[in-house]
Amino acid sequence: MEEKFDPLVAEWFSFVKNPNFNLVEKCLKFSQILEYPDLRVDDYIKKINIIGKSLKESISDVQNPTYLISMLNEHLFENLGFSGDDDDYYSPKNNFLNEVIDKKTGLPITISILYVEIAKFIGLDLKIVGFPSHILVKYNEEVILDPFYDGRLLDIDDLQDILDANFGGAVEFKPEFLDEVRSEQILVRLARNLKNSYIQSFVYDKALQCTNMALAIEPESPEDIRDKGILEERLLNSEVALRYLNKYLELNPNAEDVDFVLELIRSIKTKN
Repeated sequence: MEEKFDPLVAEWFSFVKNPNFNLVEKCLKFSQILEYPDLRVDDYIKKINIIGKSLKESISDVQNPTYLISMLNEHLFENLGFSGDDDDYYSPKNNFLNEVIDKKTGLPITISILYVEIAKFIGLDLKIVGFPSHILVKYNEEVILDPFYDGRLLDIDDLQDILDANFGGAVEFKPEFLDEVRSEQILVRLARNLKNSYIQSFVYDKALQCTNMALAIEPESPEDIRDKGILEERLLNSEVALRYLNKYLELNPNAEDVDFVLELIRSIKTKN
């Protein structure tokens, strides 16, 4: 069985590669393609502009970055009520920037994207960093911020605590965890987050579309190749599933889940 051409994934890839669109516009396009076909990107750009301009009007001419970060936090989290969504963390809606703007809660990645964008209005050049399991933001190597928890300042102990909470003490902090990530890496991470949310909700067709969106940007990603194989099997596309599961084993012959993948391949062949 040959794979079907997905015009939405093709549209997504074209949009991601277009340098005329910024990260926020690409995130909103992501929402439009997957869940909100009637979404008007310009409407949400206007909402962001209103938030940013109201912040700019509220600050003095002081350009001290500590002051500016403090005012950004006060405006976004205290005055406007944005926050990380601890209560319904795995809701698919938390991955869509339009939903985050409307309901004022989201994931570390989506809150951070908004945080960095609003910071630009007051001349703050903040960077999104690909910290494992929990996206963060930095001003410089000493000023690491967590927009999910109201922009709090983090030290090395705090960073290790985040790793311990998510990896059970198995991962030690490394300085490269605070490296800036490119827009495309952020978008891939967003697609993977949403894929996992859809899988938990048993919405396998949309999980597969997210996987295809990630693969459009990173076609040799073993994780996404494996997940595409698993999802194709769940959607009863056996030939495509086998092709991707075998490709995963070629790319990652010593993976920890080799036995699981081999058993899945055997099961598919037995059914056919």
